[in-house]
Amino acid sequence: MQLATAIDEFVQGYFSTHDRSKKTRVAYHSDLKQFAIFVGKQVQLTSLCGAVIEDWAGHLRREGYSPASMRRKMVVLKVFCSYWIRRGELSESPFWRVHLSFGRIQQLPRALTEVEMRQLLAQAGRDPGADVPRKSNVIAEGVGARASSRTYRALRNLALVDILFATGMRVGEVSGLDINDFVVTESAFRVKGKGGRDRMAFVVDEHTVWIQRQHFELRTKIPTESPALFLNASGARLSTQGMANVIAEFRRDAGIQRHITPHMLRHTVATLLLRNGADIRVVQEFLGHASIATTQRYTHIAKEHLIGALRKHHPSLGFRVRA
Repeated sequence: MQLATAIDEFVQGYFSTHDRSKKTRVAYHSDLKQFAIFVGKQVQLTSLCGAVIEDWAGHLRREGYSPASMRRKMVVLKVFCSYWIRRGELSESPFWRVHLSFGRIQQLPRALTEVEMRQLLAQAGRDPGADVPRKSNVIAEGVGARASSRTYRALRNLALVDILFATGMRVGEVSGLDINDFVVTESAFRVKGKGGRDRMAFVVDEHTVWIQRQHFELRTKIPTESPALFLNASGARLSTQGMANVIAEFRRDAGIQRHITPHMLRHTVATLLLRNGADIRVVQEFLGHASIATTQRYTHIAKEHLIGALRKHHPSLGFRVRA
């Protein structure tokens, strides 16, 4: 079997039996196609060996890929090989006896400062071209509401920024929310988590609850076949790129100089929760992490803040020890 054929059959077979997101499927396919281009699509699947794997790793290093990216691509290739071992096309893994070192991966989450987060939320609450509607206006607009209207767009954008910070959801999780995922009576969202780990995201701030309910009421008045909670101007599901564009626009209008991604809001709320004394296992559950080791990345940032505060305010700094 040629490698190109094996890749296509793997994508069809593996993802039909594994509960993975569309984004994960696309990423797997992309990484495998990149590997196929490197070794040659006409190469036979059975010709994969340790030397080929090592050459691939060396190529990635020369191309300047980060250790994290290299490791991800190798994991995808391992899953691919394991699939064909189970199917009997490969007698053993080409990774057998191959030792790869990608270097230390030190990738701390990038978070916003409290000032930047306040600026972003304040900008979202300002009028970019339409007033954020009061409840009476939402009801009055009724079935005449359109996903492309300035009123809906203003409220949608505010609700989007607010939910990202309030719940710490990944941008893909927010994009994947349907109307039925908002449990209004509990002020909570059913989240289709990464790797099939579903969870409930609870909103505890009353102002956020009000914003989400206002958006929900207006959204339910918009006639569309899409079940999505957040809509684009065409009445279809708002994509992750569309959400990134909303954040980018607010960032520019707020006068924040550095680049901000939706995922940084997740990092920000996680960092602030730990900094404010939340238990790490609560934060793990809040973020939907499978392993607490992932959550522990945020403790480094919280620790730096603690040490900085101690160096500034600790009373011993004002003492003078006499010999």
